[in-house]
Amino acid sequence: MSRRSGILEFAVLGLLRESPMHGYELRKRLNTSLGVFRAFSYGSLYPCLKTLVANGWLIEEPGSAPEDARAASLAGRRAKIVYRLTAEGKEHFEELLAHTGPDAWEDEHFAARFAFFGQTSRDVRMRVLEGRRSRLEERLEKMRASLARTRERLDDYTLELQRHGMESVEREVRWLNELIESERAGRYQRNGSAAPDTSGEAGGLPRHRGGSRPDPSDDTTK
Repeated sequence: MSRRSGILEFAVLGLLRESPMHGYELRKRLNTSLGVFRAFSYGSLYPCLKTLVANGWLIEEPGSAPEDARAASLAGRRAKIVYRLTAEGKEHFEELLAHTGPDAWEDEHFAARFAFFGQTSRDVRMRVLEGRRSRLEERLEKMRASLARTRERLDDYTLELQRHGMESVEREVRWLNELIESERAGRYQRNGSAAPDTSGEAGGLPRHRGGSRPDPSDDTTK
């Protein structure tokens, strides 16, 4: 299984844990709620769904009442299939949520993992956030060293592009620092809502400098 298909399976299981959906609804949620999947097509989604059904993690159910299904058949249209998470699928998704290995820190996988932090335990969230921060700090150190070696050979536009990439990584590191601080302060509940604030500071997700939080997948250095 490729890394990207594994991320897609994770996201599909996570969305279906919230509620059953048919394929069109799933693709819409993947594209709108999880921007990292904007490039995925039905050609990627439906093989993924078939695999999950074959593994026993999803079941297919008719999505229309019998009379609607008959009308759709007469009109030459197929009735929509609704996909529902099984008990085994829920257990498998929870195992994936508990995973904190290095692949959970990479750009696309981290974005998908972060989207489901509301369903993730606090200790796992902390390990993923700290791992992501460590990975970006390593990347930033390499970028600075590379820029120091090549600065004199770069034209102004290439130099600005390098600086922009570094600023993007630095911005995400600051954002991660704020998230980690909030987690340590116990400002979140397991369902992702802010815990009651007793410190005089605002609870909930820290606001990113500039008014909004960055997209974790928006990394120009990849």
